Amino acid sequence: MTTRGETLQLATRGSDLALRQAATVRDSLSSRRLSVELVEVETTGDQIRDELIHRLGKTGAFVRSLDEKVLDGELDAAVHSMKDMPTERPERLVVAAVPERAAAEDVLVTPDGRSLEELPEGATVGTSSLRRKAQLLAERDDLTVEPLRGNVDTRLAKLLAPSLQQEHQERHEAEQERTDDAEDSDTDESDTDEEEHPYDRTVEEWFDDLTEFERRAMERDPDVEYDAIVLAKAGLHRAGLTRYVGMSDLDPDQFVPAPGQGALAVTAVDGDLALDIKDRLDDPQTRVETTVERTILEELGGGCVAPIGVHAQLEGGVVHTRVRVLSQDGTEEVSVGRDIPAEYHIDAAQDLAAELAEQGADDLIAEAKRDSTDADDASAAREEDEE
Repeated sequence: MTTRGETLQLATRGSDLALRQAATVRDSLSSRRLSVELVEVETTGDQIRDELIHRLGKTGAFVRSLDEKVLDGELDAAVHSMKDMPTERPERLVVAAVPERAAAEDVLVTPDGRSLEELPEGATVGTSSLRRKAQLLAERDDLTVEPLRGNVDTRLAKLLAPSLQQEHQERHEAEQERTDDAEDSDTDESDTDEEEHPYDRTVEEWFDDLTEFERRAMERDPDVEYDAIVLAKAGLHRAGLTRYVGMSDLDPDQFVPAPGQGALAVTAVDGDLALDIKDRLDDPQTRVETTVERTILEELGGGCVAPIGVHAQLEGGVVHTRVRVLSQDGTEEVSVGRDIPAEYHIDAAQDLAAELAEQGADDLIAEAKRDSTDADDASAAREEDEE
């Protein structure tokens, strides 16, 4: 284990986004005179890429492997996406720090930047989040919501593959037509005006200008052609992929984010090192907001199977809190918006959860649990992995 003055070994998943997130934690700690080394750890969720998370039998498929390394003393601390973390934690392990939060909202991602209202009737939207599926159907029940798994760049590649492939085909056909026209003009004795063609570059020149990400996307053969997908705004920005797509913000009052979305958590064994990390890195506002969100989720008890959105924003002495619990098809819901006192935010969050349960949230969660027992479709997957 690390002692003061030595290099802290920080566990992270090996995906591009996870490494980027962990790097922000490393840089923040380094700027506060703590030497940090990132150590990649393969998790259960990484090993079973094509399986649905709910089939693993318990939550935390992207969290447990990292935390076990910390508990065993092999590594000093671990970085997680806050929303991936189960509400039940090992006794000796604490959330040592919650850095300042990025944007918590969801965004609709399309190749051309269309909004949800502009999607055609019956459009296919990709997500494997129960919450996002239910909220989409509550807003537009004509949509077809299809499963979408993978990290951020994989999901974007699946979205962009059909449009890139179509453009490649159209450019190839236009180039062939231009070649045919040139051959015809060589044999035609009559004077004709030169025909205009839609592209000013060859297919090869166009392909050479594509980024490596775009080339990989074009080579994909996705099972489903998506008109749009829904992602967390924070993950998309952290992955550095916003230039490839159009984004339309989704109103967080309607599309209430997952508890902890946009926030990171650094876990460590309870003790001096955890306190040291907290002193250097913890953001009090984000700590309060995510504590309210996760307290409500824990009290309701449906985090891994039910469509639950909780979003808290601390302003002055109050925490503006929005909760939305839905049926899986989005036809029923229990929701509330409430300002709770920051001074008593944990007790107030527990009271709010109890109120929601009495209003029918318990029934919706119980129904979701029954449905998930037999569900085989990807919409029953836990909302985990890569924002």
